[in-house]
Amino acid sequence: MRAVVVGASSGLGRCIGVGLAQRGAQVALLARRQERLEAAAAEAGGGALAIECDVTEPASVASAIGKAAADLGGIDALVYTPAIGPLARLVDTDADTWRKVFATNVTGAAIVTGAAIPHLTESHGTALYLSSVGASVTPPWPGLGAYGVSKAALDRLVEAWRVEHPDVGFTRCIVGDCTGGEGDSATEFPMASDWDWDAMPEFHAQWESRGLLAGCFIDVEDLVIAVDAVLRSGKSLGTHSITLAPRPPAAPVQE
Repeated sequence: MRAVVVGASSGLGRCIGVGLAQRGAQVALLARRQERLEAAAAEAGGGALAIECDVTEPASVASAIGKAAADLGGIDALVYTPAIGPLARLVDTDADTWRKVFATNVTGAAIVTGAAIPHLTESHGTALYLSSVGASVTPPWPGLGAYGVSKAALDRLVEAWRVEHPDVGFTRCIVGDCTGGEGDSATEFPMASDWDWDAMPEFHAQWESRGLLAGCFIDVEDLVIAVDAVLRSGKSLGTHSITLAPRPPAAPVQE
């Protein structure tokens, strides 16, 4: 399997890119931060490629996808993981913030997919996009309105691509609470510099009172296994959506 993983320099994208390579895939890892990307490629092994790519710049995307396809000899799988999510009330979310969120979470996905479509069509491949429980499973999360709205838009984007290109598999992968791996593989979402940390206690209390917090986390290795299974499924199978939710640990047996 020849896979392109976008957003692979850190967090879940890095975990997925490294995990696919360690499971035998030929992988091109794409992201902005070249130094981190090269470290991820070294950990992945197997000749994994590190290709710089800014999803908000069409020329960068075209160049990166073109290089990945050329070096891999084609593309069988595309995984889109980049996302930003400011922590702020909607009334405090300005136009520039909305533009930045949609540029990465939605428009970037559209541009990347457009560049990869000829290669995915040729291979009858699969494209998978990381979505969020806050977009469709749970009620909106206070303080994460812009993020949730953008992920809902991403969900609709995936459906639109599927309608126009039925010969390519498009999968929305809804992911619940997952902290990623260690070091650069840990999710950076809760460490975002543009979060309103003064408001965090209030938002957290609301998340807790509304039952939005799972109280446990998905093991990132289990997430990678699920993604790998979708990407390796037969060409006659279309997996429109999967939801990966944390399962509480088994209660101890009382003797």
